[in-house]
Amino acid sequence: MRKIIYDKFDKFAINDYPVEHFPGRIIVIQTVKEAGKAVEYLLDQDILGLDTETRPSFKKGSQQHLVSLLQVSTHDTCFLFRLNMIGMPTPIVRLLEDTMVMKVGLSWHDDILSLMRRVSFTPGYFIDIQNLVSQIGIRDLSLRKLYANIFHKRINKRQQLSNWDRDVLDAKQKMYAATDAWTCIMLYEEIQRLLASGDYELVVTNQEIEQEHDDEL
Repeated sequence: MRKIIYDKFDKFAINDYPVEHFPGRIIVIQTVKEAGKAVEYLLDQDILGLDTETRPSFKKGSQQHLVSLLQVSTHDTCFLFRLNMIGMPTPIVRLLEDTMVMKVGLSWHDDILSLMRRVSFTPGYFIDIQNLVSQIGIRDLSLRKLYANIFHKRINKRQQLSNWDRDVLDAKQKMYAATDAWTCIMLYEEIQRLLASGDYELVVTNQEIEQEHDDEL
């Protein structure tokens, strides 16, 4: 059966879908030594999904916090690099500058700019999903809408505005962070499959384009 996708997905329909969860192991990285071992493992993979989290600023005009967390996922393992604790040591810069392993993110240009506030680096091999979806006719850009459209599952964004600088991340934060990074891989691979096979039908709606962000709640 051909997959039905929409050029613009109804955000109110998302709540009817089951919540997606990262199915693998989650490893929190809190030392430079741990970061080195994790990066060695990650650079031996074929594809990685990436995302970042930053402690929110709730007061208008208040100083923006530095990136707190860099999450990097394979198909079955996600490493959560606590940048608020270890900064951007050489192994992490090496990962971000690597030109061999494909790294997939969403609105990744913004994440790169945020990471560069910690340390300057030359971005390596990155692919932004937002640059791919138009090839199958999708106009949505938020991760939540894209995932609901293509997989009929809901990404829970409740932890997005939590405190990512806290001493110990709780289970919900870790699952949220890992899921966001891992779903980038899932989306990239499914979009590539649909482009190669043509096994989909695009439904064009009459919805107007509205301002969207990858952090849409």
